[in-house]
Amino acid sequence: MPAHDSLSADLAGTAPENRCLVVSSRTMNIYSSRPVVLCLSGHDPSGGAGLQADIEALLAQGCHAAPAVTALTVQDTVNVTDFRVLDREWVLAQANAVLNDSEVAAVKLGMLGSLEMVDTVVELLQAHPHLPMVCDPVLRAGGGGRLGKDEVGYAMRERLLPLAIIATPNLPEARILAELPEGTADECAEKLLPFVKHLLITGGHGDEHEIHNRLYSRDGLRETYTCQRLPGSYHGSGCTLASALAGRLAQGENLVRAVQSALNYTWRTLRDAEQLGKGQFVPRRLPLDFCS
Repeated sequence: MPAHDSLSADLAGTAPENRCLVVSSRTMNIYSSRPVVLCLSGHDPSGGAGLQADIEALLAQGCHAAPAVTALTVQDTVNVTDFRVLDREWVLAQANAVLNDSEVAAVKLGMLGSLEMVDTVVELLQAHPHLPMVCDPVLRAGGGGRLGKDEVGYAMRERLLPLAIIATPNLPEARILAELPEGTADECAEKLLPFVKHLLITGGHGDEHEIHNRLYSRDGLRETYTCQRLPGSYHGSGCTLASALAGRLAQGENLVRAVQSALNYTWRTLRDAEQLGKGQFVPRRLPLDFCS
């Protein structure tokens, strides 16, 4: 009797609750790998933003996140109280370990925190110019605390945005990058498009009944995506959006469709968000049925 027939016979008299799935070694390792996305971001111990947000959002897009830590933060769901940027050698070593081992499909950039880290990431990306990079210019925590001086934003504008396929600032961040403290999204885009091919300025920081997320492209494309404003404020929504967008690009979607997919996904994570601490709601990036 073949081995698998013997196994079937053995299981036939076993109660269903005591059975387990036995997979032949011949069926192992048959899956093609998921796209790998290198994430250069900060660590948030509350788990609401930063690398954990990247990992969860990319899993939800069917991608594998390779997280390289750029900075450590002291923060919770209320605000950030301190941060420490890692040495450039550590960041380069982490990223190169991934790039030398895996076929990376895209890069997602988050918190940098210092001019030296901007230079470090520029050096890294210039060595891999074929990789599409989504730049989330993290300059403020959700509670308003700074995650780098404004001069870091200016350095990102001058040196990093030209290396990105798209940047995803919220309006307050776009104003810092554009040096327009009271600028509208259109005015900030006019100032920033010479530096970056595509720009998605999110509108969640206002108080309008509807949120307007605006996509600008250097070739003249203008798209506005409108969604219902949800009650409350959210910790890690920008990280979620940028990571989801990097994941959709890694999966081969064109930019406009990837933006729409990422926005739709992010809105659902906010709709289902949880209040895990005393401050902002945390997006539910992996619904419970995703893990069942």
